[in-house]
Amino acid sequence: MRRLRYTLPALADLESILDTIAARSPQGARRVQARIQGVIDLLAQHPFIGTRTNDPAIRRMTTAPYPYLIFYEATDSEVIIHAVRHAARDPAGMPGASDQSSSGSAEA
Repeated sequence: MRRLRYTLPALADLESILDTIAARSPQGARRVQARIQGVIDLLAQHPFIGTRTNDPAIRRMTTAPYPYLIFYEATDSEVIIHAVRHAARDPAGMPGASDQSSSGSAEA
């Protein structure tokens, strides 16, 4: 199983998503958090199950039944979570779009 690492933007995405949901439904936020974490844990075991993006290094995975996309990169030793975004957001600003660059990271 590969090690998980979150970029700082990915951690900010998660915090924003969960804070927004928790303002209306703390229980709903816990369910969404559990689903997102479950998918991320699955990626650590099976890193190539996600769909490729325009950037060959970046893949994405859905968090059905919730409308979030996890953008990640799989290396030989780790899975790097680059972003967690609502599926309705403009795809041009998401990781894997042709003009994206990465920034800082944090380990999990």
